[in-house]
Amino acid sequence: MSSMKKENLKEFKILANRLFELRELYHYTQMDVAAELGVSYQSYQAYERGIAVPTLQNFIKLAKFYDVSLDYLVGRDDI
Repeated sequence: MSSMKKENLKEFKILANRLFELRELYHYTQMDVAAELGVSYQSYQAYERGIAVPTLQNFIKLAKFYDVSLDYLVGRDDI
């Protein structure tokens, strides 16, 4: 596996973990966040499992929803 792919996988895993942690912190369900984004429960669940990534539009919505930066979501910055 190339280093670029490894780096992407690492960022996807960080994104998945951060989405889970933020959702738990604010006591939302996956269905709550999915509804906020306008995506299916299964789509949002895939984000938290690290097997899919949000569209850019939904990525931005997530950052606004949780009041964090995009860099925070992918692990390039801490709160």
